[in-house]
Parts: sequence; structure tokens; C-alpha cells
Amino acid sequence: MKRTFLIIIVVLILVAIASYFGFNKLIEKTEKPEEKPIESITVKAFFNNDKMDPEFSCNKVFPVERKILKTLAVARTALEELLKGTTEAEKAERYFTSINPGVKIQSLTIENGMARVDFDEQLEFQVGGSCRVAAIRAQITQTLKQFPTVQNVLISIDGRTEDILQP
Repeated sequence: MKRTFLIIIVVLILVAIASYFGFNKLIEKTEKPEEKPIESITVKAFFNNDKMDPEFSCNKVFPVERKILKTLAVARTALEELLKGTTEAEKAERYFTSINPGVKIQSLTIENGMARVDFDEQLEFQVGGSCRVAAIRAQITQTLKQFPTVQNVLISIDGRTEDILQP
């Protein structure tokens, strides 16, 4: 009887030891792998600035840098940064946008040096005056032309190019 009891104790100790080490291995396997640092890049969004251009020459825009997550769709992401408008810090530096809030990009393609970007109707909602139209075009065009693959920009709204952004 003593011998059976002793064998049971030894078996329980061995099971406990095996469980402990097996459990530690399980913990080691479920620990998070070393996280890779998130890669980011810098793009420019172009805005008007009444401090740098006090006469407000309409189509004169100035770059602000935005740090974004690295992406293959860098031109689209730069445009999305433009559409977000100016940050509070940028506003304090007297940057401003002529683009309506809430504008959406419907498509963007870049081929043979031509960027074709199609926006929703919000881009031209209640937009009047040749100066504001020129400012909007300049902001979009310069934001896209920062990329070496873009030499020209064609802006459309709901697929229309002819009758958009009229003063």
C-alpha cells in the first residue's frame, strides 16, 4: 500500500513537472512575435496661404508635409490628405483650402504621365468665381504633380470633364 501510494505521488510529481514545462512552451509559442516598425513616408498636400501670398493670386499654392503609412497608392493617399483640409497647426500658419469639405475621390488612374482623377459632385457644390476654381484646380494638380510619374492632370466630376468647375 505504501508502495502504491509512493508510485502515485511520483507519477503526480512527474505529471506536474511535465505540465509545467509543456505550459511554458505553450506560453512561449503564443507570445507575440516581435512587431515590425510601421513604415511611413512623407507626401505633400498643396494649400493656399495668405501669409506667403498676401495678394492671393488664386493659383499659387504651397506644400505642407504629411506623414502617411507606406502604401502603393501613394498618389491617392496624398489626395486624401489634401481633401482632409488643413490641420490646426497649418491654419495657424495661415494655410487654407478652397476645396469643399466632404469631397470624395471616385477614381484615380495614372498612365503615360497623365493622372485622371474623378471626384463626386461635392467638389463643385456652390463653387463660384474664377479665382476659387483656379485655386481648387491648382491644389489638386500640384498635389498630384509632386510624383515623377505625373506630368499632367485631368480632373473630372462624375465622369464629366467639359462643364466642371466653371466660374
